[in-house]
Amino acid sequence: MSGELWRRMAEALERMAPPPGPAPNIGSADAFLWHVAPDRLQPVQKVNRVDLSLLVGIDRARDILRENTLQFARGFAANNALLWGARGMGKSSLVKAVHADIVGQGLTLKLVEVQREDLPSIGRLLHHLREADARFVLFCDDLSFSHDDEHYKSLKAVLDGGIEGRPENVIFYATSNRRHLMPRDMIENERGSAINPSEATEEKVSLSDRFGLWLGFHSCSQDEYLAMIRGYCDAYEIEIDDATLRSEAIEWQQTRGARSGRVAWQYFTDLAGRRGVTL
Repeated sequence: MSGELWRRMAEALERMAPPPGPAPNIGSADAFLWHVAPDRLQPVQKVNRVDLSLLVGIDRARDILRENTLQFARGFAANNALLWGARGMGKSSLVKAVHADIVGQGLTLKLVEVQREDLPSIGRLLHHLREADARFVLFCDDLSFSHDDEHYKSLKAVLDGGIEGRPENVIFYATSNRRHLMPRDMIENERGSAINPSEATEEKVSLSDRFGLWLGFHSCSQDEYLAMIRGYCDAYEIEIDDATLRSEAIEWQQTRGARSGRVAWQYFTDLAGRRGVTL
């Protein structure tokens, strides 16, 4: 194939590629969404979150993550964090609430949410952020990988940084229902079918080891569940006696077959609606 033909093909592919988005105005917001095709940071003016004081039953995880984030925002050393465990127990809510708490202290800290399917573009995002005059928490919610998923390799660019190293102004927080970011049955299947079982899943399982902080979230007790709802009622000034709250909340929990912070908020949303309160 001639050099001229190669040139024309390259030019055609370049024309087909979407143009890059405009340079982001980092000062326009405290939170952003990362999009690809074209690459761009979309400002989020109003983040969907709750106040840090309303997160009940996760005091240890709250304090550790807040201190780690505060260190980072002040320019000191800090760890990437993996928040793992039971569904609906406030993992993603804690990340967003801690960010709001830090910003509320007058510190400059940007939250950038990255979708799991966009992890292959993470190197390009880091290139943009490396030169920015701000500090960033990259946040990936509900992170997990299947046996044929290669996206985990892209994540190493954030956790290890490759030859350039992770930008000193970037840290990575992720939430997952799985401690090792992959199903247990998949780990056992790969170990059982491998020539060298100890190496079969080492690369994927060791990905979670690259997070300096592991914060576990476990199902809440009934008292914690009721305390969550009472906290919401007090914050939004909804009056309800303890006996009625307990009776209704437990019935709501039983219809859902689960007890968690998410279920507590769903009951409270129903209660607020019945009382004519807008959240």
